[in-house]
Amino acid sequence: MTSSDVLARLRWFLLVLSTLLFSGTLVELWLVNHTEDIVQWLPFVLSGAGVIVVLSFLLNPRRATMLSLRGWMLVVIAGSLFGIYQHVSNNIAFEREISPTAPTSRILRAALSGANPLLAPGMLAVSALLALAATYQYGVNNKSKGEVEA
Repeated sequence: MTSSDVLARLRWFLLVLSTLLFSGTLVELWLVNHTEDIVQWLPFVLSGAGVIVVLSFLLNPRRATMLSLRGWMLVVIAGSLFGIYQHVSNNIAFEREISPTAPTSRILRAALSGANPLLAPGMLAVSALLALAATYQYGVNNKSKGEVEA
């Protein structure tokens, strides 16, 4: 097995793993009924777009689909950071509501360990980073396989 074959398998593995994580996120969001307001629908949109874009690149690995994947993954990462901010700020607001005189250290602890899980939105960023990693140096030195140089 050549190094280019190993690299192609590694890319495929990263993209499939990314797709599974996006799909799992969709299922988890649905199971926890993450649908109370419009902001809670954002991870559904980002996860769905992630699945579509990664699958389109897997099925048609060309420069255009790679660039689309990279662009969407940056949007997903931005959405993930927004989700982390939302979770932390909601945890802080809740803690201040139930304990208005609580010290700052208690509020910060509650912000990181409250009802809204801090790392749940980070799963979108992990999925996007895996997909981005799969496209690193894509198309360089493998034109023989029909791939277009990035």
